[in-house]
Amino acid sequence: MVEKFLEQTTFTSQEDFIKNLKIKIPENFNFGYDIVDAWAAEEPDKKALLWTNDKGEHIQYTYADLKKYTDMTASYFQSLGIGHGDMVMLILKRRYEFWYSIIALHKLGAVVIPATHLLTKKDIVYRCNAADIKMIVAAGEDVITKHIIDAMPDCPSVKKLVSVGPDIPEGFEDFHKGIEKAAPFVKPEHPNTNEDTSLMYFTSGTTGEPKMVAHDFTYPLGHIVTASFWHNLHRDSLHLTIADTGWGKAVWGKLYGQMIAGANIFVYDHEKFTPADILGKKPLGLFKEYYRASELTEDAWHDGIYYTGDVAWRDEDGYFWFVGRADDVIKSSGYRIGPFEVESALMTHPAVVECAITGVPDEIRGQVVKATIVLSKTFKGKEGPELVKELQDHVKRVTAPYKYPRVIEFVEELPKTISGKIRRVEIREKDK
Repeated sequence: MVEKFLEQTTFTSQEDFIKNLKIKIPENFNFGYDIVDAWAAEEPDKKALLWTNDKGEHIQYTYADLKKYTDMTASYFQSLGIGHGDMVMLILKRRYEFWYSIIALHKLGAVVIPATHLLTKKDIVYRCNAADIKMIVAAGEDVITKHIIDAMPDCPSVKKLVSVGPDIPEGFEDFHKGIEKAAPFVKPEHPNTNEDTSLMYFTSGTTGEPKMVAHDFTYPLGHIVTASFWHNLHRDSLHLTIADTGWGKAVWGKLYGQMIAGANIFVYDHEKFTPADILGKKPLGLFKEYYRASELTEDAWHDGIYYTGDVAWRDEDGYFWFVGRADDVIKSSGYRIGPFEVESALMTHPAVVECAITGVPDEIRGQVVKATIVLSKTFKGKEGPELVKELQDHVKRVTAPYKYPRVIEFVEELPKTISGKIRRVEIREKDK
């Protein structure tokens, strides 16, 4: 299949790849017809999607199966009033109905808005009104459907709610009954142009309200590179991407490029991420142990999980944000402060060549932020209260004010390891 869309499929070097990778873009490309249905016509028994879950259920779909179920789903959605340009939100976790739905919506020329199951009422209201969402298709789980139901009085654009089960709350259509009763699918006369919007994601909203990121119908072709030249997939590959379907990683990790490459997409639908369940054993290549240090080994590797010693936090949209090494994180007046953000802020000031952020004990706050700074040549000799205040004010402007260093020390050099890493532990020990 990939040969249809590339002028050249093998490359001898990176230079050859950069110079000669050329993707052929058909007129009015539609992933549902030009990839899924094309595979079904050429090789109906070819494996397309292997779905399993943590309850032991297992389904292997062929392309003939996918064509059948996506056509049924498309017809069902048509009966609910969905057509070209309509906005449809999918909150389907890793359920196989996600693949039915997104491909069916492509066939109709509708706009798919994948969303995480972590959305609250407020998130759903915002998204529905920002995008004029017409229909929501969701997993029938109380933690999801309750937020949707609570949001509906403030979402006038939404006309239909659909549940794929197991629960079908009042006010929701039954997805499976609907597709079983659907009339034979009739392809729309003009489903889309290449420039039409086919897919839209909301950003995490870390710098303001979430923005709407729109992709057109040629978007899947861009992921030929992802699957064929990054994942290195081919027609006999079996490929697993963990991502929940609410995140962008799902479509470029287990849909578009992978199906164009001909891989069999492996989906593991699980409620809790347990590495030992997914990997089966310690990953090949992970270190065996800390030699002659069994306690340190046990601290780093236990209960089937490798503990890296890093601290991160998860925002309301489910994104993880790296804070820093656990022993470097500063706890001041109830705030967790990672050294990286403060160091990055200081490094934008022309006085600073190098710096290290650590915590020093404080009776009131527990710890306060300390900056140990190596000055640039032009600021040497200017150490003093004025420069300290200037640097503190600079940090307050660049990042959250509570992170500014209350203590600043100027030094000629920072303690480092043989590989050049700053030894914050040495600074902390000196300040005890």
